[in-house]
Amino acid sequence: MTTMTYKGYTATAEYDPDVGIFHGEVAGTQDVITFQGKSVAELKKALAGLIEDYLVFCKERGEDVNKPFSG
Repeated sequence: MTTMTYKGYTATAEYDPDVGIFHGEVAGTQDVITFQGKSVAELKKALAGLIEDYLVFCKERGEDVNKPFSG
């Protein structure tokens, strides 16, 4: 399992050889946020896009962004 970060959000990711993809989940939020990619570069891009979309989604709905928990 590998740890990735983007804008203060931390995610764990791992490779699934049975289906040939990387998949991950953002930790430390109340929402379930998952992403996947076929390469490390695609996985990083998916994480960044997902967090950006999440921030926009929360803003559009007038919701407080679930900031990552610390400590």
